[in-house]
Amino acid sequence: MAGQPEQKKPEIKLYNTLTREETVFKPIDPLNVRMYVCGPTVYDYAHIGNARPAIIFDVLFRLLRHVYGAEHVTYARNITDVDDKINLRALRDHPGLPLNEAIRLVTEKTETQYLEDATALGCLDPTIQPRATENIAQMIEIIEKLIAKGHAYQAEGEVLFDTKSMADYGALSKRNLDEQQAGARVAVDAHKKNPGDFVLWKLSSHNEPGWESPWGRGRPGWHIECSAMSQRYLGEVFDIHGGGLDLIFPHHENEIAQSRCAHGTDAMSNVWMHNGFLQVEGRKMSKSEGNFVTIYELLHTEKFGGRKWPGEVLRLAMLMTHYREPIDFSIKRLEEAERLLAKWPAADAGDASPDEAVLNALADDLNTVAAVQALHALAQSGNAAAFAASAALLGVEPKETEVDEAVAGEIDRRVRARLELLKAKNFTEADKIRETLLAEGIQLKDGKDAVTGERVTTWEVKR
Repeated sequence: MAGQPEQKKPEIKLYNTLTREETVFKPIDPLNVRMYVCGPTVYDYAHIGNARPAIIFDVLFRLLRHVYGAEHVTYARNITDVDDKINLRALRDHPGLPLNEAIRLVTEKTETQYLEDATALGCLDPTIQPRATENIAQMIEIIEKLIAKGHAYQAEGEVLFDTKSMADYGALSKRNLDEQQAGARVAVDAHKKNPGDFVLWKLSSHNEPGWESPWGRGRPGWHIECSAMSQRYLGEVFDIHGGGLDLIFPHHENEIAQSRCAHGTDAMSNVWMHNGFLQVEGRKMSKSEGNFVTIYELLHTEKFGGRKWPGEVLRLAMLMTHYREPIDFSIKRLEEAERLLAKWPAADAGDASPDEAVLNALADDLNTVAAVQALHALAQSGNAAAFAASAALLGVEPKETEVDEAVAGEIDRRVRARLELLKAKNFTEADKIRETLLAEGIQLKDGKDAVTGERVTTWEVKR
């Protein structure tokens, strides 16, 4: 605010998966801080596990913008729109159409929904959202360099990366190639020099999408896509690469191999960050378990817990667990987040700065748990402007509450039950209902009917 001293920017510490250490973040260029995060493969609606990296790295994006200035931070999150899963989905959903047209319908629909989901979860738009299909030339260029430098070879219609050609392959996942047993894969992949070699380019049949290349009409392997897009938009070496824990191997390991060997660099990204796994109600999420739930379903249907969940509730529920820890996504956790939001003010930050405790918590390897606790304390302090500025840093901006008809009806039912308990002089149980509603942000006000003189109770949502 006017007249206030400029807030001292915190020193950011981040845990680096590559070194297994938490260290002070030092960008290559403070005027050009660069982050790349693996985005969705757009063959189906994004599930709740996909929401976690979108939210976590959005918080980091906000923190970096606050510390270095919005104009000095570039955040790239890709869209994978060429993949065999997409081909299969296109054939399933649009069997009568030419494959290319069917693929376009699938990818456009799912990409649009992903972007809408991310916005509903409070995520800012990344600076750049490159599509794989718009970067095929860059992929071919990298593959040509790898072949020329002896890191890749052609075999049976494929171009493969030679993992033995890189002395420290496996440094990110700590996997030693000599300890990896080929097993049954030798018979299946007999054309490979080494069992761990992976595809850079593969030929396409007449009914598969493909692009002309020095090795024939084909399409890229999954890993080469991110190497090409990150290099094109962020450079050969950049500051931060993020994604889910499941991407460490093989995806991120292979990205590092391709990029470093093609460009002759010691690093692809200086910091590698990975968010932990997600379970649903204590079990691994899967369609066979019957607990597979998409972001769209949570926002727009009553599949989970028999009701729709606001995006800000989903976001806060995610942030109530540290990003590197596993998270159990449950109805109980969502209800807890909703009750917390109900106690927070909807306010305008004006020119206020984020609270120091919130800022320092985020600077400590994105400790969103401590940040949420500090934010809650700030909400109780009455400093609405500082609260709003701090909440914006987390991307959790409370809104004026609108109670839908079903929820209002349930509250009315509980209020009537309390009145009956009061008539029966069961004050203990009546007080429990009042206290439970208050914990959910619902305040009761008792009074008397002006005509009958009977006790009446009204309620309102309090923040």
